[in-house]
Amino acid sequence: VRFSYMRMKYLFISWLVVFIGSWIMYVQYSAYTELCRGHDCRKIIMYLGIWGNLQGVIKCQMEEAAQLDFGTDPEPRKEIILFDKPTRGTTVEKFKEMVYGFFKAKLGEQGNLSELVNIILSFADGNKDGRVSLPEAKSAWALLQLDEFLLMVMLQDKEHTPKLMGFCGDLYVIERVEYTSLYGISLPWIVELLIPSGFRRSMDQWFTPSWPRKAKIAIGLLEFVEDIFHGPYGNFLMCDTSAKNLGYNDKYDLKMVDMRKIVPEMNLKEMIKDRPCESDMDCVYGTDCRTLCDQSKMRCTTEVIQPNLAKACQLLKDYLLRGAPSDIHEELEKQLYLCIALKVSANQMEMEHSLILNNLKTLLWKKISHTTDS
Repeated sequence: VRFSYMRMKYLFISWLVVFIGSWIMYVQYSAYTELCRGHDCRKIIMYLGIWGNLQGVIKCQMEEAAQLDFGTDPEPRKEIILFDKPTRGTTVEKFKEMVYGFFKAKLGEQGNLSELVNIILSFADGNKDGRVSLPEAKSAWALLQLDEFLLMVMLQDKEHTPKLMGFCGDLYVIERVEYTSLYGISLPWIVELLIPSGFRRSMDQWFTPSWPRKAKIAIGLLEFVEDIFHGPYGNFLMCDTSAKNLGYNDKYDLKMVDMRKIVPEMNLKEMIKDRPCESDMDCVYGTDCRTLCDQSKMRCTTEVIQPNLAKACQLLKDYLLRGAPSDIHEELEKQLYLCIALKVSANQMEMEHSLILNNLKTLLWKKISHTTDS
């Protein structure tokens, strides 16, 4: 009788555990699949493929371009709108005027806009026959509506931007980056749900590269911040500086893997100007581009609070300080906290920005320049 009672007890407990576990998995799976339906799914899916003899990532962004509507979900795009320009009969000169006007509205008065137009026309000539056909022009115009594509064209000669390998319609192919996060390991989603967030952060730190390699990756991020800070085509703002948007190759050179939330400063200011608000939380784009709510007018101001460098340093703080050599740990920590404290509104911000950025790069480079990781 005792044996039967104990056996029944364990069977009941086992059944209960299986039932509860199955129910949790079902609920979580249902929630997960809800995120992967319709246009929400198509916004985030990328495809791996072969372009010639090179591995690439095929991207197709299904969301409306430049959708800075702060907190609301974008509607699915309408194909007829995306490919309605230029119309049949449009000359190349007229198309150049269209592109120039688009850049002027999006980037402001920049001295190199004409040069940028020529770069776009060269890229639009996909088959390299010396002329831009109507389908090529329509494809180029559709792609220009995407901030990521536009930024990639602007920065194609920069080390930390993945190379554009080609396009078709509004699909575009970029080089594949081997490691697609600063640190951490990829786990099945159900495992991620079961791991406490604090323990997950610790796991991230366990699976980082060696410190000299982390330093080299960090230098790459600082250089990318330089590339988009008041460059030849204006200032761009990093509005999501999470580790999942950054990657690196087998030589530990940083590569940007997702630039969809890097937007022209002028474009962002125009979108957020006089936006109704009740608190500063209403004046946020992405996760990191924040302005203040003017309580007297109940409208968002246009001045972004933190520069890109401060947000990059916040991301790098724990990444670099863990395992840092003892002889530079104190100075590195000091420079990182000075960097995080940077504000756009501060007096002589640009001078401080340049000084801190150079100090950090020099400090890191001196420590790794004599190693094989450099």
